[in-house]
Amino acid sequence: MSGATLVIVGGGGFRVPLVYRALSSAPFAGLVSDVVLVDTLPDRAHAIARVLGALPSGARPAPSVRVEARLEDALPGADLVFAAVRSGGAEGRILDERVALACGLLGQETVGAGGISYALRSIPDMMRVATLMRDLAPDAWLVNFTNPAGMVTEALSAVLGSRVIGICDSASGLVTRAARAAGVDLRGSLTGVDYVGLNHLGWLRRLDDAHDGGHDRLPGLLTDAPRLAGFEEGRLFGPDLLRVLGALPNEYLFYYYFHREALRSIRAADRTRGETLRDQQADLFPRLLASADPLGVWEAARRERESGYLAEARPADEERDEADLAGGGYERVALHVMRALLTGRRAELILNVRNGTTFAELPADAVVEVPSVVDADGARPLPAAPLTPHQLGLMAAVKAVEQDAVRAAVHRDRDAALRAFAGHPLVDSFHAATRVLAGYEEAFPALRASWSD
Repeated sequence: MSGATLVIVGGGGFRVPLVYRALSSAPFAGLVSDVVLVDTLPDRAHAIARVLGALPSGARPAPSVRVEARLEDALPGADLVFAAVRSGGAEGRILDERVALACGLLGQETVGAGGISYALRSIPDMMRVATLMRDLAPDAWLVNFTNPAGMVTEALSAVLGSRVIGICDSASGLVTRAARAAGVDLRGSLTGVDYVGLNHLGWLRRLDDAHDGGHDRLPGLLTDAPRLAGFEEGRLFGPDLLRVLGALPNEYLFYYYFHREALRSIRAADRTRGETLRDQQADLFPRLLASADPLGVWEAARRERESGYLAEARPADEERDEADLAGGGYERVALHVMRALLTGRRAELILNVRNGTTFAELPADAVVEVPSVVDADGARPLPAAPLTPHQLGLMAAVKAVEQDAVRAAVHRDRDAALRAFAGHPLVDSFHAATRVLAGYEEAFPALRASWSD
């Protein structure tokens, strides 16, 4: 199938040009003929449309672009829906960070208290998207990047079933960087990759070299300090911790394994990550609308934005390495998923999918982040080796939190929300959980008003 219609919910999002650029290059050229941008702030969508219009189209005609202000007008005729929504905008993210910090807790976008708060806003907004899709585009697939991606995907599966697939670039970026450091050529296959976890909480446990008899290259990499120093996660965690774990953690596990250091670094900073991005992009969208070179304006902003990612985990004078910036690419993950769904051409990717029987210790309807196969029938997890007690303990604790957060958001259950905050491994007391929930209710009046009697 070719010439599909792609609707991007959150079409004024900063990273939309990455998706569109990938659509115009091999192997995705011709996959989509029409792109519809829909955003609650139409001016932002029009600004991004100017960037798309300035991107080189390559050998084939670029997909057409139109902007819609209403989701109801964008969805009819859609084959694919890509959602990357920031509920509450930049200011909402800043409040997620600042309220947690004021309670003595980690102030981070998707991890800990801030991640729960974000989920309580994201899930209701995305449930509306799912409900409208079910009514107006029942045969369309939803590829979800809206954070917290695992929780949002799990909530939406109650409406869309298997027609929602969650994506994130952190796990695939980890595997790409580790394979490069270990000298392993994956060639598009995850057969020798053993990665397990939840979104923003996972471990690479095996990395086979198919061209060397399936030899596992990961143990050698974990004990090779010079090679570890050559990529993001190796520097982040260091050889001592990696030797103890016998696995390579997802970068977001920095907030668990080095919680005190992360909290101290974030507290010491003049601005939170959200405040930095807000300040960097305060006038970005007006400039995109007015500039004769919107692509140049966007590219400069992109490089500045990416260089500050996970800054609290690096020394103040250390810049992100170019290879680390190129190691992931959520747009490539999204497009590989979309191509597999549209054409039936099998792809193997690390995705957020329904657990089923993959890990017997977790609920069947829980969403996990694991190597999966995607084709015209959707995404299914590949077989996985058993979890270690350490991995299971952390995954089970965080999954319980996620399911309480989903219940709170969907059923307007305040007790479930409080249980989610109190149960998170990075929230150290029930009193702190009570304070932080009250702080978010004050910061977001709609949240307080949403609880059912």
